[in-house]
Amino acid sequence: MPTAARAPLVEIRGLVRSYRHGFLGTPRRVLHGLDLEVHAGEFLGLVGPNGSGKSTLLRVIAAVDEADEGSVRVLGHDPDAREARDATGFCPEDSPYPPEVKARAVLRMLGSLRGMSGAALSNRCDELLERVGLTHAANERLGTYSRGMLRRLCIAAALVHRPKLVLLDEPTAGLDAPGFAAIESLLDEVRADGASVVMSSHLLGDLHQRCDRIVALVDGRSIAQGSALELCAELGPRARLELAFEGLDAGTLAELQRLAASRGARFCGVQPSQSNLVELYRRAGPPPAP
Repeated sequence: MPTAARAPLVEIRGLVRSYRHGFLGTPRRVLHGLDLEVHAGEFLGLVGPNGSGKSTLLRVIAAVDEADEGSVRVLGHDPDAREARDATGFCPEDSPYPPEVKARAVLRMLGSLRGMSGAALSNRCDELLERVGLTHAANERLGTYSRGMLRRLCIAAALVHRPKLVLLDEPTAGLDAPGFAAIESLLDEVRADGASVVMSSHLLGDLHQRCDRIVALVDGRSIAQGSALELCAELGPRARLELAFEGLDAGTLAELQRLAASRGARFCGVQPSQSNLVELYRRAGPPPAP
């Protein structure tokens, strides 16, 4: 007999979510009967313009908001069930932590809430603070942090208990080049652990080259899904692709431009890779302690 297919890690059917706004509290529907599945080990990207429902969807999966209609299951449970919460790490778009608390305290609190303690918790906190470049500021009030530092902390906080499901809302917003590199390294670890990731961005090229599948949301509805190349293919000749090369000299670059032009493509310019900035920062050595 054939082996039964495994149930998806996240299963959403007919999801409807509205918010009240304005003086009269008029309801405005943000998600319109959305269906979505996330499978074990899958990296899923959510793209769409501002107001398309990306953040709302992540908040519902994370049990921060409740669905008005439809069903949401995380590991077969309601999102607010203990089993689902313990398996989920959530990085919201804005930091939810009070400015008076300190980064190390945030990580220790979240880890303890998920059953971690003792040396295992301390070591994990130290590891994450180092990975996101916050060791030097671990015992400073969050009110002194820059936006990028808060972003790094929120991502570390989502990963402290090694969740099976990681939800990242605009994870690279406000990050500098080293911060971006740190997040990429952490995502490598998450994938190696076999966890699933759902990340949102309004930019298709943000971290979505890492995604196995991308869902495009517009006005709370899924309008397309597939790999990044499959989504571009739907645009046909209007699709714009970015290629990355190392070691090209000027002559080879000019030859590539001529080849592209001969095939009907238009060359749109050269942009240095962000990894070049990371390498420059590394050569400069560690930053001085504040």
